[in-house]
Formats: sequence, C-alpha cells, structure tokens
Amino acid sequence: MIEKALSGSKFYWAWMSFLLVVILVGVSAYVRQFHYGLGITGMSRDVSWGFYISQFTFFVGVAASAVMVVMPYYLHDFKRFGRITILGEFLAIPAVVMCMLFISVDMGQPTRILNVILYSTPNSIMFWDMVALSGYLMINVLVGWTTLSAQHRLIQPPKWVKPLTYLSIPWAFSIHTVTAFLYSGLPARHFWLSAIMAARFLSSAFASGPAFLIILCLVIKRITKFNPGDRAINSLVTIVTYALIVNIFFVGLELFTALYSQVPGHMQTFQYLYFGLEGHGKMIHLMWFSTFLALMAVILLIVPATRANQITLLIACASVHVSLWVDKGFGFVIGGFVPNPLEKVTEYWPTLNELLVTTGIWSIGLLILTALYKIAISVKIEIEA
Repeated sequence: MIEKALSGSKFYWAWMSFLLVVILVGVSAYVRQFHYGLGITGMSRDVSWGFYISQFTFFVGVAASAVMVVMPYYLHDFKRFGRITILGEFLAIPAVVMCMLFISVDMGQPTRILNVILYSTPNSIMFWDMVALSGYLMINVLVGWTTLSAQHRLIQPPKWVKPLTYLSIPWAFSIHTVTAFLYSGLPARHFWLSAIMAARFLSSAFASGPAFLIILCLVIKRITKFNPGDRAINSLVTIVTYALIVNIFFVGLELFTALYSQVPGHMQTFQYLYFGLEGHGKMIHLMWFSTFLALMAVILLIVPATRANQITLLIACASVHVSLWVDKGFGFVIGGFVPNPLEKVTEYWPTLNELLVTTGIWSIGLLILTALYKIAISVKIEIEA
C-alpha cells in the first residue's frame, strides 16, 4: 500500500515539496542549535522549558484524542465512525512522532535520551512518559496499518488486532495523564500543583484533537472523492462542544481556587498571563485572544444554524484548536515559570531559531499525516468502487 503515497496530482506533489523545503529549513536551524547549544533559544535558568516542551504538551493531547473515535466504534459499535476511525488512528501517529521530536530538540544533545533507557528509573515520571509515548505509537501503527491492509484485501483483520485495539483505549488516556503528572508533580510551581491537571489536560485534548480531525474531514470531503460522512462529523462536533465546555469549567475552577483563596503563587501566574505582573506582560494579548476564540467557538458550536453551516463550523473548529494551542501549548507551560520560586519574574519568548526548528517539526508531522491519509483514502475509494 505504500506505493499509493508515491502517486498523486500536481497539487499533492506541490504540497509535499513545500513541506520538504520547510523541513530542510528546520533541520538547518537545528544544526545551528546543535553546534551553538540551547543558549540560542529564549530559555534561561529560570525558564528551563520553552516553546519545544509547549508543543510537546499540546500534541500529546492531539495524539490521545484518537480514542474519541476508537472507543465509540470498537466498544459501543458506533457504526457511523467506521469511515473515520482509521483517520483518527493515523492522526495519532504523526502527533506522537512530533512529540518525540520536540523532546529530542529540547534535550540539547539527543544522545541524552539514551540515559532514560540505559539508566531507567521506574519512580521517574519522565521514564513512564517515554514508555507511554513509544508504546502508544507502536499500537497505533500496528492496529491502523494492519486493519487498513485487511480492508484493502477484503478480509477480516487478524484476531490479535482486537485486544490490541482495546489496549489502545486506556493507553490513550495514560499518555496525557502521565504528561499532566510531569507538571503537577513539581511542588515548587504553584500554578501546576493541581489535582485536576490530568482531567483538564484530557478535556482540552478531547476538544482540540477532534476539532482538528473535523477540519481534516471537511478538507478531505472537499478535495477528494472520499466522504467521511456527515453523521460522523456531527457526532465529532458534539464531542468537541462538550469537551470544550468542560475545559472552560475546569479553568474556572482553577481561577476560583486561586482568586478566592488568595494563594499567591497560583494567583500571580494568572495575573501575569491576563493582566501582567511587575511591569511584565508579554502573554496578555495571546491569552485574551485565546479566551475570545474559546468563547466564540462555544457559541458557534451551540447554535444549531452555525453548527450546521460548514463555513462557520470550520471557523469554530479552527478557533477551538488555536485557542487551546495558545492556552495549553504556550500559556500553560510558560506561565508556570512566572514567578519563579524566589518570586522574581523572568519572561520568555521563543527566538527565530526556535520557531524555525518548530516549523520544521510541524512539517514532518504534516508530511507523515499527508502520506498516511493519501494511503487510507486511496484504499477506501478502491473498496467503495
């Protein structure tokens, strides 16, 4: 089936060529960082996790969101997801690959990753995060590719696929739960020290991931002969709507806890993010923009007329994805370092080199996603023909 990714229209090859060019630019930026060191980034002693870890945190959620189509289809026999289940599984693969790449570039020297394997420490959350991510990647590759291959040959998948699919469901929850524990297990950072951190991560994941999948389905429906199905898309919209509302509710709980109890460490971070602190406020406009997009998306998704219109639905899903990318993929990580344990404010902003490396990793993810979707859609069209 791999040969299906090696043929396509001029538009397909133009898109793939564009991604390859961006990847080369990202690789050259990473080579520069490799020789110079992490001093070329905006990170410092006080802000040791920056844009790379922010992207890792966000895309772990995108990867975990595949469970929102896998679980209804396999556990509850939700037939309308039958046409898009493979799309959800294939979305998880590049998302996990991107997560691993972001960790690699953040380590400075990639060989340091070997220390996690050679000197594994079972009581380390980082060790379990590596196990969760690598295991989830292998499960999705095996299940997705084997199932699609069986469909292509018009036969039933092997019997071992089903238990592995069931295993992928709790595993999907685990990868984002463990990621949340990386933050909530740090007592010196009050903003992250929250018992609902894992629940907040999962709710945002189940909003942003399916929202992006809806966008992909609408694009696929527009530019290919494959129709993911309006009923499946409508069901995803329902999932996104409720997950987004729950995520907003969780943020409200955090705000109440910080402001009503007047916990200084927790309260000062929110103050920095939304109003500025001690004359520092690089995140203010981004966070208010994220809030506006989230509230606008809720309205567009709740109102039947705007939910049924493909243009406003596309705007709503894009708003959800961007809003949560800013909130969790930027504000959450960076905001957690303000103020530091000594109650001083050290601001962070990604440098051009960081942005180029990040864009290169995004392009790698899109390249893998495009190739996998090209294979999946080609197979689906052949089966229907």
